[in-house]
Amino acid sequence: MNELKKAYISIGSNLGNRLQNLQNAIFLLDAEVGRIPLVSKVYESESWGFDADDFLNACIVIETYLTPQEVLGKIFSIEKKLGRERGLKNGYASRTIDIDIIYFEKEILQTDELTIPHPNLRKRKFVLLPLADIAPQFYHPIYNKDTRNLIQECKDQTRVEKTKLKLYKTKKELFASLNFMAIEGNIGAGKTTLAHKIAEDFNGKLVLERFADNPFLPKFYEDQGRYAFPLEMSFLADRYQQFTDDTSQFDLFKNFMVSDYDIYKSLIFAQVTLQSDEFNLYRKLFNLMYKEVQKPRIYVYLYQSTERLLENIKKRGRTYEQSIESTYLDKINKGYFDFFKSYPEQNTLIIDVGDLDFVAHQQDYDAILGKIQDFAIDLKF
Repeated sequence: MNELKKAYISIGSNLGNRLQNLQNAIFLLDAEVGRIPLVSKVYESESWGFDADDFLNACIVIETYLTPQEVLGKIFSIEKKLGRERGLKNGYASRTIDIDIIYFEKEILQTDELTIPHPNLRKRKFVLLPLADIAPQFYHPIYNKDTRNLIQECKDQTRVEKTKLKLYKTKKELFASLNFMAIEGNIGAGKTTLAHKIAEDFNGKLVLERFADNPFLPKFYEDQGRYAFPLEMSFLADRYQQFTDDTSQFDLFKNFMVSDYDIYKSLIFAQVTLQSDEFNLYRKLFNLMYKEVQKPRIYVYLYQSTERLLENIKKRGRTYEQSIESTYLDKINKGYFDFFKSYPEQNTLIIDVGDLDFVAHQQDYDAILGKIQDFAIDLKF
């Protein structure tokens, strides 16, 4: 069995969403090559050796059991997944992702495909500056100079600037940075199932709505006019108490919180179910409560068509839900989208899951996670 060794890798991108490209490269390297204990700051640099848009650059340390040649093979595969085709033409070109092995322990290697240490390392500030973040005292095995000395001797005059952008070592670390995310959707959209899966996969504290204990809910579906106001008031009281309790209690053993509802849904549903005078009274009380509750960093809304929602409701078989009408679901959907328009400052991600089955198919679940991750990467906290 091969020994665990450290490789030092440079990543760069100047096409498409550059930050997402770098982050997705790190996630793939973590999944396919080895654990990543260190990630540098993100730098923006002029294109080196040709005229093109600016690059974002970073360096990482990766611990791997693979050989240098095996790591190179993984790099080629990852670059292809991220949209880069390494051509046969000589010279430089723009790219969605560029991944290079800088060092592999203290090894010195030269083959037709791979040279370690990287032959252009000393000439490139866009590699040396991020490398200094993670390996300032690592000595070049040929020139016997550490990264700081190489920077001092480098004659590269191109612009390289440190940014405030951030990259994460793992997906768990990215989700942990959110602190709190809410997954919302219409009745039967799959929000509780998705919240369960994300909490389990990324060590999240699960905050679930306790709707089943509400004694007014079955009665409401039988006679909405009579039971709408007591139902919405009891939901509001229960959600406020639970939400403040659950979101204010930090769990030392969990990385973040994920809920299958946001308390604002109380106002959305109330606007659909209540008469105007009842709603005005309800809204006054809601506004007082809403000021006090914690707001999610990301608000994920799972959209499904009314027809699909009715199918899901029928499948899960809750007796009191079987009389729900399509017009009611249409109004709820409209209420959510009106809410999104009213609060443009909220970090809302709408995902159409109508053609996805993220329970039965891993690729559908991965697709949803990918959308959430890409959205989170671009947020400025």
